[in-house]
Amino acid sequence: MEGKRIAAQTLVQAAVVALVVLAVLLVLRGAEVFLVAFGGILLAILFQGSARWLQEKLGISNGWALLVTILGPLALLVSAAWLAAPDVASQASELADRVPKAVQHLQSRLRELDWADRILEQGQRIENALPDGSAAATIATGFFSSTLGGLGNLLFALAIGLFVSVNPGLYLRGLLRLVPPTRRDRAEEVLRTTGSTLASWLVAKMIAMLVIGVLTTAGLWLIGIDLPLVLGLIAALLSFIPNVGPVIAIVPAALIAVIDGIEPLLYVVALYASIQTIESYALTPLLQREMVELPPALTIAMQVLLGVLAGVMGVIVAAPLTAAAMVMTKMWYVEDLLGDRIRPH
Repeated sequence: MEGKRIAAQTLVQAAVVALVVLAVLLVLRGAEVFLVAFGGILLAILFQGSARWLQEKLGISNGWALLVTILGPLALLVSAAWLAAPDVASQASELADRVPKAVQHLQSRLRELDWADRILEQGQRIENALPDGSAAATIATGFFSSTLGGLGNLLFALAIGLFVSVNPGLYLRGLLRLVPPTRRDRAEEVLRTTGSTLASWLVAKMIAMLVIGVLTTAGLWLIGIDLPLVLGLIAALLSFIPNVGPVIAIVPAALIAVIDGIEPLLYVVALYASIQTIESYALTPLLQREMVELPPALTIAMQVLLGVLAGVMGVIVAAPLTAAAMVMTKMWYVEDLLGDRIRPH
């Protein structure tokens, strides 16, 4: 009898280990799916947070507030697109035409430098070693696959966000059922604190994105750089990604400016550097009380790690995922397991 009991325990332990290994493999193999789902949860938090704010201000039911929260921004977006779409579309089309010309212009200028010319020649030899048309086919295939994949991820995240925001209690109760009854109250507290932190982070980030977009558009227009509207929109959207986004955002603006010479390029670099300085040392500290403070080194490490595991999607959601992980680690590990109640300072 004792032997059967030991055998049963061993079998259960082996099954648990197998499930843990399977879960780890599933996360690694489907990392992008999990991260897109997390993006959907972020949208649900944003929808629900906005709905609660409207409910408090207008005294309407949560259902009507949620409907206004979802349809209101959509109506504003459609209206803005209808009003600004011709300008944005024309500038985006012109940007697509001018960037290759700017790259060619930059290459011709670089060939005037001996060291840069040698690097370009080496790259040309590598390109010539490929079969005819393969380089263009590879670039085109990668572009369309990433674009279609990005649209699919966006629709997937939006669907998850809508379903979760309609009935968040259903999913919260489902998660809590996986926790031992004696720990459910604490687990609910941690999850609600994490959701509140992410909601505050999202609101602060959206404010920062709006400010950066307006400052970039106005600054480019003032210094006489073409296509300021679409370049400002790119800067606003990419500012959602800490560290990496601002670096990517300056590339198209720099390529447009370099055609007119070094002086416009220096103006663009100075403008983007000034905006990032304002964002880092004025805007972010002002909004810091509304968002968790993310250590830059930790954020970069998470961006690299998730970028390796899940590509672009990992880099996009690395910052909010780091914020959520910090809250959970602080409450579950530092406070509960270690018994260390960290005092804010």
